[in-house]
Amino acid sequence: MDHKPTIAFTHLGCEKNRVDTEHMLGLLVQAGYPVDANEALADYVIVNTCSFIEAAREESVRTLVELAEANKKLVVTGCLAQHFQSELLEELPEAVALVGTGDYHQIVQVIEQTEAGERVKAISAKPTYIADETVPRYRTTTESVAYLRIAEGCNYRCAFCIIPHLRGDQRSRPIESIVAEAHQLAAEGVKEICLISQITTHYGVDIYGRPRLADLLRALGDVDVPWIRIHYAYPTGLTEEVIAAIQATPNVLPYLDLPLQHSHPDILRAMHRPWQGHVNDTVIERLQTALPEAVLRTTFIVGFPGETDTHFQHLMDFVHRHEFDHVGVFTFSPEVGTVAHDLPNQVPEAIKAARREQLMLLQQPISCRRNQAQINQIVEVLIEQQNPATGKSIGRSPRFAPDVDGLVYVSGPTCLGQQVPVHIEAADTYDLFGTVVMS
Repeated sequence: MDHKPTIAFTHLGCEKNRVDTEHMLGLLVQAGYPVDANEALADYVIVNTCSFIEAAREESVRTLVELAEANKKLVVTGCLAQHFQSELLEELPEAVALVGTGDYHQIVQVIEQTEAGERVKAISAKPTYIADETVPRYRTTTESVAYLRIAEGCNYRCAFCIIPHLRGDQRSRPIESIVAEAHQLAAEGVKEICLISQITTHYGVDIYGRPRLADLLRALGDVDVPWIRIHYAYPTGLTEEVIAAIQATPNVLPYLDLPLQHSHPDILRAMHRPWQGHVNDTVIERLQTALPEAVLRTTFIVGFPGETDTHFQHLMDFVHRHEFDHVGVFTFSPEVGTVAHDLPNQVPEAIKAARREQLMLLQQPISCRRNQAQINQIVEVLIEQQNPATGKSIGRSPRFAPDVDGLVYVSGPTCLGQQVPVHIEAADTYDLFGTVVMS
């Protein structure tokens, strides 16, 4: 039997990147390659990189340099490889292969070629691939949670975003394929599925001629998974049909991640999202009426070119008025290759940072009040960490998505990966604290 090299992975970036990593792991394991979590023991380290904003690129480059200094053979995959392929080949001689965002399914062939002494560049100019339920996958999340990608790429061209250049146009998976994978995940013991894509509410337009998220949600109602969570829902796509599907499907959580980015029509127009400025308030009010238990998360960009004090105050008033459960705030990052990079009236970094701090300080008491409303309630908590010595556990309620929201700190007997009823006794800005309810 031929000796195969040992491979380690370093994963950076978003959940979409994570799914790519999991498929590469699955393909390599299926092909008989030993995979080791310890980079020091590996012959190759595959670094799945992020290139969304400058801070993510810096983290990716720093990781690559550290591994190169440790004399590792590097396979660079993901967005940085897609974005800066020529520069990486020139400046990083330790990189034995580059793999693009639409080429990760070739990872076994790439390793075989590098073992034969080739320096490989497997990068399609326009990514078109998306894995389905037949592609092996080795999950890197906790046992009870999985991300389920329903589409890849994006047809919008927001002025600040490099993603369409890195990941291509939208390509949705058929409903039957998604449901089949969801059943596979349920059979593995998954208790929570997070639906991901660049624009989840736009799902299906490319293959069905119209959005089919409502139909997909209803189909997922037959899957034996207690929680299905929707990420990246554009407000315009939250139609009455989608809201009705959420209402009618018990395992679809009334949790919506809305990447609003801003509230002022002038800034949204400059961001190439003019349609959103006319619907933000209407959609949010409709959601809060139709789904009174809904948990709303959103993200905003401050310091976009041309953002004035008046524009920023409009955003502050918007956040104060709607009282979102969770808010993430990012400072504008001028990305080469995007329209916004060359816009006039760039905002100084110090003002961007100050506005981010101001908006976060406004949101903190709102989040705290929303959490405190859970005190004396009994909520289901998915247990993800345990300390048997102390009898303490950590998990999440339906209010909290993995990695981006808060946690529930639990006292009392629990089982890892199970959902337990917890009486909430205290809350702070980000987290809940409670005790297991004994039957």
